[in-house]
Formats: sequence, structure tokens, C-alpha cells
Amino acid sequence: MGGRFLSIGECMVELSQADDGHLRKGFAGDTFNTAWYARACLPADWSIDYFTALGDDAMSDEMIAFMSGASIGTESIRRLRGKTPGLYMINLKDGERSFSYWRDSAAARQLAADGDALRAAVEASDVLYFSGITLAILPREDAYTLLAELRRAKAVGKIVAFDPNLRPRLWSSLDAMHTMIADGARASTLVMPSFDDEAAHFGDDSISSTIRRYRQYGADMVVVKNGPEGATIGDGTGEALVSAVKVAKVVDTTSAGDSFNGAFLAHYLQHRDAIAAAGFAARIAAKVIQEYGALVSPEKLKPVK
Repeated sequence: MGGRFLSIGECMVELSQADDGHLRKGFAGDTFNTAWYARACLPADWSIDYFTALGDDAMSDEMIAFMSGASIGTESIRRLRGKTPGLYMINLKDGERSFSYWRDSAAARQLAADGDALRAAVEASDVLYFSGITLAILPREDAYTLLAELRRAKAVGKIVAFDPNLRPRLWSSLDAMHTMIADGARASTLVMPSFDDEAAHFGDDSISSTIRRYRQYGADMVVVKNGPEGATIGDGTGEALVSAVKVAKVVDTTSAGDSFNGAFLAHYLQHRDAIAAAGFAARIAAKVIQEYGALVSPEKLKPVK
């Protein structure tokens, strides 16, 4: 039996390096990337929908057409007069990336401003996904509106998945980030952090510390990504390490974590086996980091079982 997967956040115009050194245009953003890989890995009886706000400009039209062409639902996307999407550029050095952003007036900052539209989208879905970036770009009042709806979804038994995706420069202070990330985890059933971020910005001295903290906030399961060291799953039964897949050459790590998240969720929703899901996600992520850009064509991800 299928279901409805709703990813909530910001999709941006992406400028990335092509093989010849030129820039190419695409569309990406952490929660959209995860929706892309969930769509690639889930069967057709699952619908994947994206919730955000866009403008009424030609670039917003093009972005919606791109999403629809990828079989990602756009019916819940709000269109705001006079607004535009944000834009970012990927800077690569030895396969590692840094980013330049132009997003201060992006329409996505108002994605939770219409509480009724948000509630309708959440109530129509079985699985919800959001990130720390989703929370960071919103006015504080709208972030609390979003968290209230996610807590309601969690309370009625829906899966609410959260990647803290810690980006301090998006927050007014570290205290503000810590507070909202904790609130995001409290609204979630599954938290999917990256250990290097947690160690740097929460001071965690071990993966077990990260798992314990998010479990204390109220998450049923924590899946801690740790790059080439693999992923560790923690729940009420203990911890399990799943190895990463080694690759000969890392080309672009832009969507490594997002692709892992989407693939993990897709496998877990079908089989409810977290260890197997993490192994599957590791194989997908290994293929993704050998390609340029955030979104790798589903054809290049096969065969992965």
C-alpha cells in the first residue's frame, strides 16, 4: 500500500559547475533534494508532494514545471505576487562544496504564513519531512505555526522526519538555533542529523551523545550520518552502525546527505527495516557523490537494491 509523502521547505535556483567548467542552471534545495530521491526510490503508488511558496515570475513557472515533470506534486505550492525564488551557486574544490546565496527576499520565507493551507497539506499526508533550514528561513511566528502542525501530525501517528541541517549563519544566534532545532526534534518521530554538524555546533563528543540528545527531545529513532564512517541508527533497542560505500573518486558531495535521507525514507516506508534502509541509502549516496549537482537522474541510480 502506498501513501502520501510531503516535503516542506525551500527549493532554489541552483548554479553548479559542469564538466567543462561552465555553470549550469538547475533547481535544488535540501528538502526538495530529499523529495527527489524519495521519488526515485519509491514505487508509483506513493505520491511525493512539495510544499513551499514561489513567486509569479517566469523562473517560478519553470521550477513548477520541472517538479511536475519529475512526478513531484505541486498542488500545495503557494504563488505570491511580485516574489521570486532564491538562488545559490555551488563552489567546488576537490569534490567538497561551499555555497554563495541570494535568498533574502525569496518567496519561500512565507511558506507557512497561510496556516489553513499548511494544515490542509499536512492533514492530507502520511509522512512529513522538513529540515533545520526550513525553520531557519521562516519568521519565528511562522516557524511555530509549522511546528504546531507537525506536532499534531506526530500525535495522530504520522511519521515526521527531520534533518537538523545546522547552518548557523541562517540564524540570529546559536541560542536561537539550538532552541528551534530542539523544538523541531520534539515535533518529530525520526531525526536524521550529520555528526560533524552536531559536534561543531552542539558540542557532541560522540555519536551516542547525539543519539541520546535527540531521543531525549522525543524522537523515536535517530539516524546519524557520519560521511565515510557510515551511519548509526539509535532507537529504544540500542545502536547499530551501517558502513558507508567506498567510491574511487568523489566528484561532488552537494546532495550526499539529502540523497541518503530520501533513499532511507523510501526503503524504510516500504520495509520498516532501518538497518536495511541505511544500507540502501548508503549505496544511493555513493552514486550521487560521483556526479555533479544536487539532483542525479534516477537512471544513474540504478541498479541499486
